Amino acid sequence: MQLFFSRQKPKADAKSAIVRLRETLDMLGKRESHLQSKIDAELKNAKSNAATNKRAALMALKRKKQYENQIEKISGARITIEAQVMAIENANVNLETIKAMEKVDDTMDSIREQIDLADEISNAISAPMIGIDLDDDELTAELEELEQEVLDSQLLGADAPPVTVPNVPTTEPAIKRRSKL
Repeated sequence: MQLFFSRQKPKADAKSAIVRLRETLDMLGKRESHLQSKIDAELKNAKSNAATNKRAALMALKRKKQYENQIEKISGARITIEAQVMAIENANVNLETIKAMEKVDDTMDSIREQIDLADEISNAISAPMIGIDLDDDELTAELEELEQEVLDSQLLGADAPPVTVPNVPTTEPAIKRRSKL
């Protein structure tokens, strides 16, 4: 069956792809500098043969032109590879950013779950004990009765301090007694 279905190649990660592309760029740079040295040599050869051997000078100029064409192709390839490196780096940065955001989302979800759990625990702790059913209507009626008692006692003055009235004297005042004597 493997004759018809090829195995999938394992996908390279972005970092290894960038490393390979940078190695290729280095190799192309070396090739470009090697060709430039050949161009310089052919130009020197063409100048030296220009006056004495025109055919050798023309051949040197042809080789120089071929080397220049190769350098142009290499330069184009380098530009393309550099663009690919930047695209891969940008994609890798975006991927890392997305992963970081997913971790933040997961952390926030975990925090929300913990807050919900803490609320449930708090509600369970603060809830009345089992078996004691509190009826809000009964509590409201009891509160109204207490309010009415307070109001009644205020109106009747039951809470006010007792008023003391001076005693009526049973004897005559001393000043009047002297006048009778």
